[in-house]
Amino acid sequence: MPPWREQLTVRGVVVSAILGVLFCLITHKLNLTVGIIPSLNVAAGLLAYFLVRTWTAALNMFGIVSKPFTKQENTVIQTCVVACYGLATSGGFGSYMLAMDQKTYELIGTNYPGNRAVDVKNPSLSWMIGFMFVVSFLGIFILVALRKVMVLNYKLTYPRGTATAMFINSVHTATGDELVEKQVSCLGKYLSGSFLWHCFKWFFSGVGDSCGFDNFPSLGLAAFKNTFYFDFSPTYIGCGLICPHIVNCSALLGAIISWGFLWPYISTKAGEWYPANLGSNDFKGLYGYKVFISVSLILGDGVYNLIKIIYASIKKIMKAHAEKGRLPLVWVQDGNAILLLYPVDLTTYHVFWLSSCFPFIIADDNISKLSVEEKLLNEVFLKDSIPLWLAGSCYVGLAAISTATVPMMFPQLKWYLVLIAYVFAPLLAFCNSYGTGLIDWNLASTYGKIGVFIFASWVGRHGGVIAGLAACGVMMPIVSTAGDLMHDFKTSYLTLSSPNSMFVSQLIGTSLGCVIAPLTFWIYWTSFDVGNPDGIFKAPYAIIFREMSIMGVEGCSVLPQHCLAICSFFFFAAIAIKLMQDVTPNSVSKFIPLPMAMGVPFYIGANFAIDMFVGTVILFVWERVNRKESEEFVGAVASGLICGDGIWSVPSAILSILRIDPPMCMYFKPSLTYG
Repeated sequence: MPPWREQLTVRGVVVSAILGVLFCLITHKLNLTVGIIPSLNVAAGLLAYFLVRTWTAALNMFGIVSKPFTKQENTVIQTCVVACYGLATSGGFGSYMLAMDQKTYELIGTNYPGNRAVDVKNPSLSWMIGFMFVVSFLGIFILVALRKVMVLNYKLTYPRGTATAMFINSVHTATGDELVEKQVSCLGKYLSGSFLWHCFKWFFSGVGDSCGFDNFPSLGLAAFKNTFYFDFSPTYIGCGLICPHIVNCSALLGAIISWGFLWPYISTKAGEWYPANLGSNDFKGLYGYKVFISVSLILGDGVYNLIKIIYASIKKIMKAHAEKGRLPLVWVQDGNAILLLYPVDLTTYHVFWLSSCFPFIIADDNISKLSVEEKLLNEVFLKDSIPLWLAGSCYVGLAAISTATVPMMFPQLKWYLVLIAYVFAPLLAFCNSYGTGLIDWNLASTYGKIGVFIFASWVGRHGGVIAGLAACGVMMPIVSTAGDLMHDFKTSYLTLSSPNSMFVSQLIGTSLGCVIAPLTFWIYWTSFDVGNPDGIFKAPYAIIFREMSIMGVEGCSVLPQHCLAICSFFFFAAIAIKLMQDVTPNSVSKFIPLPMAMGVPFYIGANFAIDMFVGTVILFVWERVNRKESEEFVGAVASGLICGDGIWSVPSAILSILRIDPPMCMYFKPSLTYG
């Protein structure tokens, strides 16, 4: 195992920057279309392996011998990439940051109660990059305190991080070379196919957003009007291959309930429940039902998980206090374990404090029961460590800087509100980290919506809309980082990578992301009609976040008739469904849908859910025909389909900037119109 400094290489940083650009483009594309971001950790590890192997092979052709490519370096690159593209999600480029702009303000309506022209702040590279640098690093220092608790003490699985570690360990073994070559070849084949397919589709997409395969009425024109159609998107098919079956099926179920039954029924109440002459994007009409019922489902799921995690954490702490006793401590030095018995009672808190301040100390109730492999994993994981006092000092220092600078960017958000956000952020970060370790679902967006509502209500009518959104921008990177990057610490634990190298790579990746994420977003912003509800890049969460902030200021009186009652029903229905998942046996609960996944198509539409369902059907059949092959290649296939679309975003943006329009428009009409 190389020392931690040798796990960080110049080629690793270069490869991380290249992949960071690609993955930020992919993330922005997904954020601005459907708002669902699949796990890309395995894809990052695979592409990192491919690029570094290509790098070393090219140098060998010129007689230049490169350093060996280790699994630790592969893990560090993957972590750096995840830290970089993670800011494309938590940075709010498709949600709270975009909710401040002029277009979102106009879409909601200039006469809409609480939607004021003064509560507008349009995107610009200067303030976005500055804001990213001010708020994005604090979450990393919280990870220093959480990683030992979550990985060693709670022994959380972190499925995404565990899967990534299994992949990296397999490709860096002598017996896995042939398999890796096949996986890389498979990824390249599907990446090329996805890229060429998008290129082919472009020729038929015409001018505007109503032409081409993206508007293909594959299930009939009547279904097409209710967004039920397959739009031949490799990206969402790839998402369906990666996401669990229950997620894809839940999204389709949500689409059927909303676009198949609920919205057609409410449409019949036009003129009774709401004015009949409203525009398609007026929150006083059908559009308001779509947005708030979607948010209610998502919030119900998030609130239940938050309460559940807080309850579980308090229960564990109380149990630790009740069962406090003489815990043996093990001092690992030069591979030898020396048992140190302390004549004092140590609570879990004391153990956490000791293991944080003295990284050579491992606490365990029965060290003799640990396997040799687990002892090695624990030793490496605790050998190099950032002291807890240093991490705490850095958090306090960065929080002080942010408290002073954020109000300069957003005068509506006073310094004491920023300080309060940083006081409560670690608690939410703990909850999110614990939750994602259990269910592999990052709930940072849900916590962000709750923060928007609370801070907007606190500030009130004079600046509450911008204050709520800015407060969300302060807290959400911290909470999201605690969920996403903890997976990488689990990966480092299982690949015997140094926590120090992981910590530094997260700092490097975050620094890259503070620049790359705004720049790649700016490509979309200047090249496409971002935020157009009738276009491809709808940015659905921008309107949801702004409306949540307005609702926090104005209250529920702005909603159309019966909207609050229906929202309450779906909110408590989401909680009831989550409760059913917990109280029923696993053989039953695995078939119960996920409210959060159901809520997304309520607002976005059914077409993406159909694409993802096609992906899950392909995977289901593949698993039945050849399970071993599906397990080995599904990640490569999905990564290739998604990355091909991400690469196409670059030439597509260039064509748009140069005002080069597609030569044809493929459009469908009922045959009766030609009679």
